[in-house]
Amino acid sequence: MVVLIGWLYSSILYHLIGQWWQDPNFSHGFFVPLFSAFVVWQDRSRLARLPVIPSSWGLLIVACALFVLIVGVTGAELFLSRISLLILIAGLVVYFLGWNYFRTMLFPWAFLILMIPIPAIIFNQITFPLQLLASKVAAVVLPLLGVPVLREGNVISLPAMVLEVAEACSGIRSLLSLTTLAIIYGYLMETRNSVRIGLALASLPIAVAANSLRIVGTGLLVQYWDPEKAEGFFHLFSGWLIFVISLLMLFLFHRVLRLLFREREAHQ
Repeated sequence: MVVLIGWLYSSILYHLIGQWWQDPNFSHGFFVPLFSAFVVWQDRSRLARLPVIPSSWGLLIVACALFVLIVGVTGAELFLSRISLLILIAGLVVYFLGWNYFRTMLFPWAFLILMIPIPAIIFNQITFPLQLLASKVAAVVLPLLGVPVLREGNVISLPAMVLEVAEACSGIRSLLSLTTLAIIYGYLMETRNSVRIGLALASLPIAVAANSLRIVGTGLLVQYWDPEKAEGFFHLFSGWLIFVISLLMLFLFHRVLRLLFREREAHQ
């Protein structure tokens, strides 16, 4: 069975790993299966105590996975081909071990979805609004800091030069990576599911705010320092700097949530 699954999915996994390596937007995919494996290994003692109750419903899930694989391969739809592997894993767990095992492994299995790149049609629907949002925020903040701005769509005209908030500057890369890290951080550092969900949801506005800060910082450098430096080293370095700031904001948000929960528990 392992050989058969390897034969069916070898090319799909090869191209998936290649996309992680070549596309910076999805480079976080390398960490997703490793963390899922860590979660399963951490729960190994609890899994060992569960009774094995195989369910024939697993065969239906496996058949569904193979149908999705056929549709994905014949239609050249990479997302369906890749998602079929997750459905197949679920079906095999249910068939050989039972629903109780699958419920216990639900989180690490669901987390694997983050390793699959978003379909291009959905990716484009997300990136363009993020580009416009970052442009609008920069167009509001920069005049408050003494920088005159004229915005047309995702193009910001400054006195020194014209800035274009391109797809690479939309913040989608930091959003995907930060959301993945927020889920990992919440799992490792928290036991309350409500706080874990709050951290995952908070990663979205934090990533958007941090990326808008990057655009504002670039505009300030263009206006008050050197346009060439703003487009050169700083443009590359600011991506890492803003991501670190995003992590710090996530950490501070977690601290605030902990304080709120402590105060509520103290009043009860």
